[in-house]
Amino acid sequence: MPVEFEDRGQALENEYFHRKERELIEKMRAKLADEKPAHTGFSCPKCEGNLKETDFGDIKIDVCDKCSGVWLDPGEMAQIMEKDKDGGGWFGGLFK
Repeated sequence: MPVEFEDRGQALENEYFHRKERELIEKMRAKLADEKPAHTGFSCPKCEGNLKETDFGDIKIDVCDKCSGVWLDPGEMAQIMEKDKDGGGWFGGLFK
């Protein structure tokens, strides 16, 4: 009898943690959906994925949703280089 009681306790515990895990996953999905970057309407030149506009610091960059390639609009590289001079290593933060 004690073995059956212990098994039931483990089953209930597993069910509880499974339910909590599902709730966390749903919250994370909802948060990601709210933060989802806007689709720019452009395809990635490398893999034909969709480019999404993303904020990196105060510069908007385009990131591919498939290959994670980073694409810069005219003038953005100059902004990045300027930040690199001021902050020392800002450009390296793009590739972490």
